[in-house]
Amino acid sequence: MNISQDRVLPLEGVHNFRDYGGYAVAGGGRLRRGLLWRSGQHHGATDSDLAQIASLDLVTVYDLRSSKERNAEPCRRPNGFAAEIYFGEDPAPRAGGVSAAHAAPHVAAAPVTRQRDAASTREGLRRNYGAIAFRPELVVAMRRMLADLAEVEGPSLVNCMAGKDRTGIAVAAVHLAAGVHRDDIVADYLLTNTAGNVEARIAAGMATITAVTGQLDSEVLRILMGVEPEYLESAFAMMAEKHGSTDGYLRDVLGVDDVMKARLRAALVED
Repeated sequence: MNISQDRVLPLEGVHNFRDYGGYAVAGGGRLRRGLLWRSGQHHGATDSDLAQIASLDLVTVYDLRSSKERNAEPCRRPNGFAAEIYFGEDPAPRAGGVSAAHAAPHVAAAPVTRQRDAASTREGLRRNYGAIAFRPELVVAMRRMLADLAEVEGPSLVNCMAGKDRTGIAVAAVHLAAGVHRDDIVADYLLTNTAGNVEARIAAGMATITAVTGQLDSEVLRILMGVEPEYLESAFAMMAEKHGSTDGYLRDVLGVDDVMKARLRAALVED
Protein backbone atom coordinates (compact mmCIF):
# COMPACT_ATOMS: atom_id res chain seq x y z
CA MET A 1 0.00 0.00 0.00
CA ASN A 2 1.03 3.62 -0.42
CA ILE A 3 1.63 5.08 3.02
CA SER A 4 1.07 8.83 2.99
CA GLN A 5 2.57 11.43 5.27
CA ASP A 6 -0.86 12.08 6.84
CA ARG A 7 0.05 9.60 9.57
CA VAL A 8 3.17 11.60 10.54
CA LEU A 9 2.91 14.20 13.32
CA PRO A 10 5.08 17.12 12.12
CA LEU A 11 7.17 18.07 15.14
CA GLU A 12 10.32 20.19 15.44
CA GLY A 13 12.44 18.41 18.03
CA VAL A 14 10.87 14.95 18.25
CA HIS A 15 11.59 12.73 15.27
CA ASN A 16 9.81 9.82 13.64
CA PHE A 17 6.52 10.53 15.44
CA ARG A 18 3.70 8.77 13.62
CA ASP A 19 0.46 6.82 13.81
CA TYR A 20 0.94 3.11 13.16
CA GLY A 21 -2.77 2.36 12.99
CA GLY A 22 -5.02 2.41 9.93
CA TYR A 23 -3.78 -0.81 8.32
CA ALA A 24 -6.17 -3.51 7.11
CA VAL A 25 -6.21 -6.71 9.16
CA ALA A 26 -6.96 -10.30 8.26
CA GLY A 27 -10.64 -11.09 8.57
CA GLY A 28 -11.76 -7.55 7.81
CA GLY A 29 -11.54 -4.12 9.36
CA ARG A 30 -8.61 -1.81 10.07
CA LEU A 31 -6.59 -0.76 13.04
CA ARG A 32 -8.07 2.40 14.49
CA ARG A 33 -6.31 5.69 13.76
CA GLY A 34 -5.25 8.09 16.51
CA LEU A 35 -4.81 5.23 18.98
CA LEU A 36 -1.35 3.77 18.27
CA TRP A 37 1.65 6.10 18.12
CA ARG A 38 5.41 5.55 17.78
CA SER A 39 8.36 7.92 17.92
CA GLY A 40 11.96 8.60 18.81
CA GLN A 41 12.93 10.13 22.15
CA HIS A 42 11.45 13.45 23.31
CA HIS A 43 14.57 15.07 24.77
CA GLY A 44 14.57 17.80 22.13
CA ALA A 45 10.84 18.53 22.21
CA THR A 46 9.94 22.20 21.75
CA ASP A 47 7.05 23.89 23.54
CA SER A 48 5.09 23.65 20.29
CA ASP A 49 5.85 19.92 20.11
CA LEU A 50 4.62 19.45 23.68
CA ALA A 51 1.34 21.18 22.84
CA GLN A 52 0.77 18.83 19.91
CA ILE A 53 1.66 15.78 21.99
CA ALA A 54 -0.69 16.92 24.76
CA SER A 55 -3.52 17.09 22.22
CA LEU A 56 -3.21 13.33 21.59
CA ASP A 57 -4.49 12.57 25.12
CA LEU A 58 -2.05 9.72 25.59
CA VAL A 59 -2.96 7.24 28.29
CA THR A 60 0.22 5.12 28.25
CA VAL A 61 3.82 5.64 27.11
CA TYR A 62 6.27 2.76 26.68
CA ASP A 63 9.82 4.14 26.80
CA LEU A 64 12.09 1.29 25.69
CA ARG A 65 15.38 3.08 26.37
CA SER A 66 17.83 2.02 29.07
CA SER A 67 18.19 4.05 32.27
CA LYS A 68 21.48 5.49 31.03
CA GLU A 69 19.84 6.64 27.80
CA ARG A 70 16.96 8.20 29.73
CA ASN A 71 19.28 9.93 32.20
CA ALA A 72 21.50 11.29 29.44
CA GLU A 73 18.59 12.63 27.38
CA PRO A 74 15.43 12.81 29.52
CA CYS A 75 12.15 13.27 27.69
CA ARG A 76 10.32 16.55 28.04
CA ARG A 77 6.64 16.16 28.88
CA PRO A 78 3.68 18.54 28.56
CA ASN A 79 2.53 20.34 31.71
CA GLY A 80 0.05 18.17 33.56
CA PHE A 81 1.03 15.10 31.53
CA ALA A 82 -1.03 12.31 33.09
CA ALA A 83 -0.13 9.28 30.97
CA GLU A 84 1.30 6.25 32.74
CA ILE A 85 4.92 5.88 31.64
CA TYR A 86 6.40 2.40 31.45
CA PHE A 87 10.20 2.43 31.58
CA GLY A 88 11.99 -0.51 30.00
CA GLU A 89 14.33 -2.62 32.08
CA ASP A 90 18.07 -2.30 31.66
CA PRO A 91 19.70 -5.00 29.53
CA ALA A 92 21.92 -7.49 31.29
CA PRO A 93 25.68 -6.95 30.82
CA ARG A 94 27.14 -8.74 27.83
CA ALA A 95 30.60 -10.21 27.54
CA GLY A 96 32.70 -8.06 25.21
CA GLY A 97 31.46 -5.39 22.83
CA VAL A 98 29.82 -2.14 23.75
CA SER A 99 28.45 -1.62 27.26
CA ALA A 100 24.90 -2.82 27.69
CA ALA A 101 24.08 0.65 29.00
CA HIS A 102 24.10 1.78 25.35
CA ALA A 103 21.13 -0.36 24.37
CA ALA A 104 20.11 1.29 21.10
CA PRO A 105 20.95 -1.32 18.43
CA HIS A 106 22.25 1.26 15.95
CA VAL A 107 24.56 2.69 18.64
CA ALA A 108 25.68 -0.77 19.73
CA ALA A 109 26.53 -1.56 16.11
CA ALA A 110 28.68 1.54 15.63
CA PRO A 111 31.88 0.55 17.50
CA VAL A 112 32.43 -2.49 15.30
CA THR A 113 31.91 -0.60 12.05
CA ARG A 114 34.92 1.72 12.11
CA GLN A 115 36.70 -0.40 9.53
CA ARG A 116 33.61 -1.32 7.52
CA ASP A 117 32.15 -0.03 4.32
CA ALA A 118 28.47 0.53 3.54
CA ALA A 119 27.78 -3.06 2.48
CA SER A 120 29.32 -4.67 5.56
CA THR A 121 27.56 -2.18 7.84
CA ARG A 122 24.20 -3.18 6.37
CA GLU A 123 25.11 -6.84 6.79
CA GLY A 124 26.03 -6.23 10.42
CA LEU A 125 22.68 -4.58 11.08
CA ARG A 126 20.85 -7.41 9.34
CA ARG A 127 22.55 -9.94 11.62
CA ASN A 128 21.89 -7.75 14.64
CA TYR A 129 18.16 -7.76 13.97
CA GLY A 130 18.02 -11.51 14.34
CA ALA A 131 18.61 -11.05 18.07
CA ILE A 132 16.68 -7.86 18.90
CA ALA A 133 13.28 -9.56 19.21
CA PHE A 134 14.71 -11.92 21.84
CA ARG A 135 16.35 -9.33 24.09
CA PRO A 136 14.96 -10.18 27.55
CA GLU A 137 14.29 -6.56 28.49
CA LEU A 138 12.46 -5.92 25.21
CA VAL A 139 10.44 -9.13 25.56
CA VAL A 140 9.26 -7.98 29.02
CA ALA A 141 8.26 -4.59 27.61
CA MET A 142 6.43 -6.06 24.62
CA ARG A 143 4.51 -8.53 26.78
CA ARG A 144 3.36 -5.65 28.99
CA MET A 145 2.49 -3.47 26.01
CA LEU A 146 0.45 -6.14 24.24
CA ALA A 147 -1.42 -7.05 27.42
CA ASP A 148 -2.25 -3.38 27.99
CA LEU A 149 -3.36 -2.83 24.39
CA ALA A 150 -5.78 -5.74 24.70
CA GLU A 151 -7.52 -3.72 27.43
CA VAL A 152 -7.01 -0.35 25.73
CA GLU A 153 -8.61 2.69 27.30
CA GLY A 154 -7.04 5.35 25.14
CA PRO A 155 -4.08 6.26 22.90
CA SER A 156 -0.61 4.89 23.59
CA LEU A 157 2.91 5.74 22.45
CA VAL A 158 5.97 3.52 22.17
CA ASN A 159 9.41 5.06 21.75
CA CYS A 160 13.11 4.35 22.02
CA MET A 161 16.08 6.53 21.06
CA ALA A 162 15.55 6.79 17.30
CA GLY A 163 12.14 5.12 17.14
CA LYS A 164 13.23 2.59 14.55
CA ASP A 165 14.87 -0.58 15.95
CA ARG A 166 13.44 -1.52 19.36
CA THR A 167 10.31 0.46 18.55
CA GLY A 168 10.23 -1.17 15.11
CA ILE A 169 10.20 -4.65 16.61
CA ALA A 170 7.56 -3.71 19.19
CA VAL A 171 5.30 -2.19 16.53
CA ALA A 172 5.80 -5.22 14.28
CA ALA A 173 4.73 -7.46 17.17
CA VAL A 174 1.51 -5.46 17.58
CA HIS A 175 0.87 -5.60 13.84
CA LEU A 176 1.53 -9.33 13.67
CA ALA A 177 -0.75 -10.02 16.63
CA ALA A 178 -3.54 -7.90 15.13
CA GLY A 179 -3.30 -9.59 11.72
CA VAL A 180 -1.75 -6.81 9.64
CA HIS A 181 -0.35 -8.10 6.32
CA ARG A 182 3.42 -8.63 6.27
CA ASP A 183 3.84 -6.18 3.37
CA ASP A 184 2.14 -3.42 5.36
CA ILE A 185 4.23 -4.20 8.44
CA VAL A 186 7.42 -3.74 6.43
CA ALA A 187 6.05 -0.63 4.72
CA ASP A 188 5.28 0.97 8.08
CA TYR A 189 8.76 0.09 9.31
CA LEU A 190 10.33 1.71 6.24
CA LEU A 191 8.45 4.96 6.81
CA THR A 192 11.28 5.83 9.21
CA ASN A 193 13.33 6.70 6.12
CA THR A 194 10.88 9.39 4.94
CA ALA A 195 8.81 10.52 7.93
CA GLY A 196 9.04 14.15 8.99
CA ASN A 197 12.31 16.10 8.82
CA VAL A 198 14.56 13.25 7.78
CA GLU A 199 17.81 15.23 7.69
CA ALA A 200 17.22 16.64 11.18
CA ARG A 201 16.53 13.13 12.47
CA ILE A 202 19.67 11.75 10.87
CA ALA A 203 21.80 14.64 12.14
CA ALA A 204 20.54 14.17 15.71
CA GLY A 205 21.22 10.45 15.60
CA MET A 206 24.64 10.88 14.04
CA ALA A 207 25.61 13.30 16.81
CA THR A 208 24.60 10.78 19.47
CA ILE A 209 26.46 7.90 17.82
CA THR A 210 29.60 10.00 17.37
CA ALA A 211 29.51 11.20 20.99
CA VAL A 212 29.15 7.66 22.33
CA THR A 213 31.42 5.71 19.97
CA GLY A 214 33.66 8.13 18.10
CA GLN A 215 32.30 6.79 14.82
CA LEU A 216 33.03 9.45 12.18
CA ASP A 217 32.41 7.94 8.74
CA SER A 218 29.40 9.87 7.42
CA GLU A 219 28.21 7.14 5.04
CA VAL A 220 28.27 4.52 7.79
CA LEU A 221 26.53 6.89 10.19
CA ARG A 222 23.72 7.53 7.71
CA ILE A 223 23.27 3.78 7.21
CA LEU A 224 23.09 3.30 10.97
CA MET A 225 20.28 5.87 11.13
CA GLY A 226 18.25 4.21 8.35
CA VAL A 227 16.23 1.03 7.98
CA GLU A 228 16.08 -1.58 5.23
CA PRO A 229 13.49 -4.33 4.57
CA GLU A 230 16.00 -7.11 5.13
CA TYR A 231 16.61 -5.98 8.72
CA LEU A 232 13.03 -6.64 9.79
CA GLU A 233 12.83 -9.75 7.61
CA SER A 234 15.89 -11.04 9.47
CA ALA A 235 13.99 -10.70 12.75
CA PHE A 236 11.00 -12.53 11.26
CA ALA A 237 13.29 -15.29 10.01
CA MET A 238 14.82 -15.77 13.47
CA MET A 239 11.33 -15.92 15.01
CA ALA A 240 10.43 -18.67 12.54
CA GLU A 241 13.70 -20.51 13.05
CA LYS A 242 13.28 -20.67 16.81
CA HIS A 243 9.51 -21.03 17.07
CA GLY A 244 8.31 -22.37 13.73
CA SER A 245 6.65 -19.14 12.61
CA THR A 246 5.99 -15.58 13.69
CA ASP A 247 2.76 -16.88 15.26
CA GLY A 248 4.85 -19.34 17.24
CA TYR A 249 7.05 -16.48 18.44
CA LEU A 250 4.00 -14.45 19.47
CA ARG A 251 2.62 -17.43 21.39
CA ASP A 252 5.80 -18.80 22.97
CA VAL A 253 7.72 -15.59 23.69
CA LEU A 254 5.10 -12.86 24.02
CA GLY A 255 2.15 -14.87 25.35
CA VAL A 256 -0.15 -13.93 22.47
CA ASP A 257 -2.49 -16.89 22.01
CA ASP A 258 -5.79 -16.97 20.12
CA VAL A 259 -7.65 -15.51 23.10
CA MET A 260 -5.22 -12.58 23.31
CA LYS A 261 -5.50 -12.01 19.56
CA ALA A 262 -9.27 -11.81 19.84
CA ARG A 263 -8.98 -9.31 22.68
CA LEU A 264 -6.51 -7.20 20.69
CA ARG A 265 -8.82 -7.23 17.71
CA ALA A 266 -11.78 -6.15 19.83
CA ALA A 267 -9.74 -3.30 21.33
CA LEU A 268 -7.87 -2.04 18.27
CA VAL A 269 -9.85 -2.87 15.12
CA GLU A 270 -12.77 -1.01 13.60
CA ASP A 271 -14.95 -1.98 10.62
